[in-house]
Amino acid sequence: MLSYIKAIVAFIQIFLTAVGFLPMNTAVNYGGTPRAAHAVASPMALVKNGGTGCVIVVPDGADACTATAAKELRDYVERRTGAALPVTAESAFSGGKAVVLGETALTPTAATAETVEADGFRWYADGERFFIRGGSPRGTLYGVYAFLEDYCGVRWYAPDVEKVPQSPDLTVDGALDKVINPSFSVRRNDCAGTNDAYRARTRMNVSFWYDMEDYGGALTYVLWDVTLTDLVPDALFAEHPDYFALQPDGTRSTDHVCLSHPEVLPVAVENARKAIQTCERSAKYLHVGQKDNENYCHCPTCEALYEQYGTVCAPTILFTNALAQALEGEFPDFTFTFYAYNETDRPPTKGDLRCRDNVAPVLCELHKACRSHPLTECGAVDGDDSFLNLYGETEPTVAADFVRWTEVADTTYIYDYTINFLNTAQFFSNLETLQPTMKYMHDIGITGYIYNCGDGHYAAFNELRNYLYRKVQWDVDADVSYHMDDFLAGYYGEAAAPYLREILDLMTACARETSHHFDFDWYYQAGFVPPLTVTKLDRLWDAALKADITDDERFRVETAHLSWEYYKANLLIGRYAAVNPLRMKENEKLYDDFAAHNVGRVSSFKTIPPKEEVDFLRSPYSWGTDK
Repeated sequence: MLSYIKAIVAFIQIFLTAVGFLPMNTAVNYGGTPRAAHAVASPMALVKNGGTGCVIVVPDGADACTATAAKELRDYVERRTGAALPVTAESAFSGGKAVVLGETALTPTAATAETVEADGFRWYADGERFFIRGGSPRGTLYGVYAFLEDYCGVRWYAPDVEKVPQSPDLTVDGALDKVINPSFSVRRNDCAGTNDAYRARTRMNVSFWYDMEDYGGALTYVLWDVTLTDLVPDALFAEHPDYFALQPDGTRSTDHVCLSHPEVLPVAVENARKAIQTCERSAKYLHVGQKDNENYCHCPTCEALYEQYGTVCAPTILFTNALAQALEGEFPDFTFTFYAYNETDRPPTKGDLRCRDNVAPVLCELHKACRSHPLTECGAVDGDDSFLNLYGETEPTVAADFVRWTEVADTTYIYDYTINFLNTAQFFSNLETLQPTMKYMHDIGITGYIYNCGDGHYAAFNELRNYLYRKVQWDVDADVSYHMDDFLAGYYGEAAAPYLREILDLMTACARETSHHFDFDWYYQAGFVPPLTVTKLDRLWDAALKADITDDERFRVETAHLSWEYYKANLLIGRYAAVNPLRMKENEKLYDDFAAHNVGRVSSFKTIPPKEEVDFLRSPYSWGTDK
């Protein structure tokens, strides 16, 4: 009874906030450690007044990645300063001022003494030479890109939007000595248009399908995503229906595989072996991934394993362990991953079940968590529309599950997706919880972070979200507010940036104060904006659209603005009000604006239909769904 009383009080407070009767806390803390400028205690000029005697030194017989690092450094420094730095091999170096890349005979012991992780690097200067040495060639390349960002002001906002500021001088600290390692050893965050160069420049090391040899390689898979269709093909159902999931009604279904069946493992081992042997990539990963449904097996053996280990994931863990054990003799450097997703997302809670040291779960349970509130404080779960789930006090089970996963697996990867799949065109407010969530993951021992909603989705402010994710994936203590302001100015224009920042702050605060935010939300679930705040946001958007910016920047602002108009049109706000006789015309105009800005979806599940098929009496959410 007490829990219901508290939930009712919370509901009343939220309702009064949403309609504007109670003041709303609009302060937003995006997290991270405030960014400090690089100190230059002992200035060492690499370029002065556009001229230089500085050269770039690479090891004799430099590999392709180090050669890329030298080329990128030379090209961007020349674009920034006008000075062309020659590239020379260490054996041809005659002395003087230099930037030395990688491991060379010139590199002093002091610059190699401290352990640097594979993707990490060390910046070291001795007053005349500046050394960039990675824990691997890829680490050296990342050290170059970090230098270009931090010391040269270069920015890669999107694959087609970069900034290279102009200055005839380039100075570093002649006493510099700094080791930088990534927070997560595995990082994936592709956006629309991503290529190998952009992936490397943003220091993401997972490509899934591309070797990226010129950029130091990447984590690639022999089989990835829904792979049980390859390991245990549906074609086997005709002769072996018992290989597949027993449903509660007594029928068998290819929706899932019965992973406890003793004859299934040999089939999967042989198909995995063939896939590895015929793979043309230098892949060292193979994934066990079920189909995207919850029709898991209910046979007596599987049910007994669920009970024994306290999780539906038990057969998946045992199967992947057995697959890895069967193949590790032939392929000792392989890692075998599996999805902890939907019915399999909960970790073992009973018994001694663990993942082998060459097996890693890919944890998808963030899919169910609220994104408007801290993961460690909010236990509201997507798909549960009960009153207590939405307004009551709930246990943060998702956060606790991740801790347990790190206890049963040495290596764990997060698989994250933060957009509203039903309404991708609507702003998804996870920006305030992005850094605290990722920081929590890092601190409990999660080793990798794969973000999967950047590419192919027309989500509102998606480019900004991708940019911030990449910064925090590399450094969980990154100053999100700094990077947000930097991106807004560089991508949308300096004159529009302050208005956009205030818009984002207000939208984030409204979502936090009035709702939970989930991956599958109808337009009316994703936060409520009080009437006076609607008016304020309209004024801010108008100011951003009229700001003194370039045509390209204005086009990007207009595209972002569609998310606000989409929100208002669905909730019948302003000129989209039900009583407006011109409402259909306003919906039609919004449709035309989407088309003019090359946005082909408002939902992940359906492209916007041809205009002649649209009923403009209905709100625009109908463009993305048949419901």
